[in-house]
Amino acid sequence: MEPSFRQSGAGHPHQVARFPSNRFRKPLRYGCLFAATFICAYGQQDSDPTKASHNAGIPIGTSPTTSQPASDKRIFGVLPNYRTADSSLPYQTISPKQKMSIAAKDSFDWTLSLVAAGYGGLGQLTDQNPSFGQGAKGYANRFVRAYADQVIGNVLAEGAVPILLHEDPRYFRLGQGSFWRRAGYASTRVFVTRTDSGGTRFNYSEVVGNSLAVGISSAYYPGSRNLGASFQKLTIQVGTDAFTNVLKEFWPDVKRKLPLQHPTN
Repeated sequence: MEPSFRQSGAGHPHQVARFPSNRFRKPLRYGCLFAATFICAYGQQDSDPTKASHNAGIPIGTSPTTSQPASDKRIFGVLPNYRTADSSLPYQTISPKQKMSIAAKDSFDWTLSLVAAGYGGLGQLTDQNPSFGQGAKGYANRFVRAYADQVIGNVLAEGAVPILLHEDPRYFRLGQGSFWRRAGYASTRVFVTRTDSGGTRFNYSEVVGNSLAVGISSAYYPGSRNLGASFQKLTIQVGTDAFTNVLKEFWPDVKRKLPLQHPTN
């Protein structure tokens, strides 16, 4: 899941929350426990790599979550690209373990710390949630919450909800056609997804998963517990995911035009 912008709260500028405050320890602890338990539980399934590859219909030695070569796991060498597949190939379902693997890779990729640091800094500069305060303590409050936003959102929208609803969390790259056709296709995949049976339907994983993540975040964002703020967070998150789908769609084309590419790439 990609970065989401958090609406500033209506806190009091002269109140500085302890870090971490007693008020938020329990929800943060439960959120981390939920993520760890879910990942560990599905990590125990399909432990035999031969069986896992057979169930997914994918030969051993190839990536179960993407048809892209290893060099394309990062867009511009930075942005994670673990869940892109080729729509022109015959559809091959993936197991619950493989769905949680996608969520885990996106959740604990090193770039997530940079995203959280950036949003923490933005919140510090604009004094979002004034009750967090300023200085090192205020920045730490914002950094931890921004990191939790990304982890919870990825676990729900890319792992837990797709497993429960039998949907595929991958982005299936079109790879051909006019620019506008491909851009339109990519941006609308936040509303259309594939099911485990190979069909298509409304992308409940994206909308429901991110809605749950926004709801959970209200527990540790004082002053943002209203319908308007929650809807704005959800809208920005879904819009950000649509934009990253466009990047995934055109990245291979951009990469081929970059100078000094190694022949094998």
